[in-house]
Amino acid sequence: MSNRFVAIMRFIGFVSWTLLAMGPYLVLLAIRPYACIHYARRYFQIVARICGFVVKTRGQPLQASGPVLFVSNHASYLDIIILGSVIKANFVAKAEVANWPGFGFLAKIARTVFVARKRGGTAGERDALTNRLKGGDSLMLFPEGTSNDGNNVLAFKSSLFAVAEMTGPDGKPLPVQPVSIAYTRLDGMPLCRALRPYFAWYGDMTLVGHLLDALGLGRVQVEVVFHPVVSLTDFGDRKALSNHCHDLVRQGVVKALAGRLDAPVPVVH
Repeated sequence: MSNRFVAIMRFIGFVSWTLLAMGPYLVLLAIRPYACIHYARRYFQIVARICGFVVKTRGQPLQASGPVLFVSNHASYLDIIILGSVIKANFVAKAEVANWPGFGFLAKIARTVFVARKRGGTAGERDALTNRLKGGDSLMLFPEGTSNDGNNVLAFKSSLFAVAEMTGPDGKPLPVQPVSIAYTRLDGMPLCRALRPYFAWYGDMTLVGHLLDALGLGRVQVEVVFHPVVSLTDFGDRKALSNHCHDLVRQGVVKALAGRLDAPVPVVH
């Protein structure tokens, strides 16, 4: 199903646009690093169009004067393009991403927070995230800890919600907004379970091969659902907050894949 010629043309378009956008971005990064997030959002919007993604949103990302912690399910590196086009936030990624050819460099200059998700590293992860939030950056966190096949949502790691214990500059609890992302249609037709691995990157899939397969398909509709904002004080502990966010995100994904997002997404307590 994947057209290699289309994939190569889209890849060339992506590289060309990235090189064109890089110069102004690096200048902005040097003089006003905190303004880069607005530039990055526009960059990702154009990347999404080049790659054939049609992004539909339900609800709105929180627009706050202080930092926001967004938490989302994670199917693949393509999620970065989609979410980056609709949310003004820096991403949290596993440390290995920093060493990926090309993409690692882009992640670094995009001010991604890299964390080593291993036993005994919880305190270091919390401190890295907290420092960025205290600096005023909103963050996008993938609490599953890894990508999956896009058909379900793995359990969230509650340890990553430790940063929700901090308060904002106004002394109020850090706002946390759950987000669901789902790849739902290909050229207007529902994307069946067998086709989702074209977009979900997991297991032993090679990055280059997967990328070319994904770029060689038609127009892909992606649904992004913004759920009601919560905070740690609404639940008392991070485990309860983690479970609540997981339930909402999972329901959003299930409804999106079933084509039932026109119905209200219920709030789980």
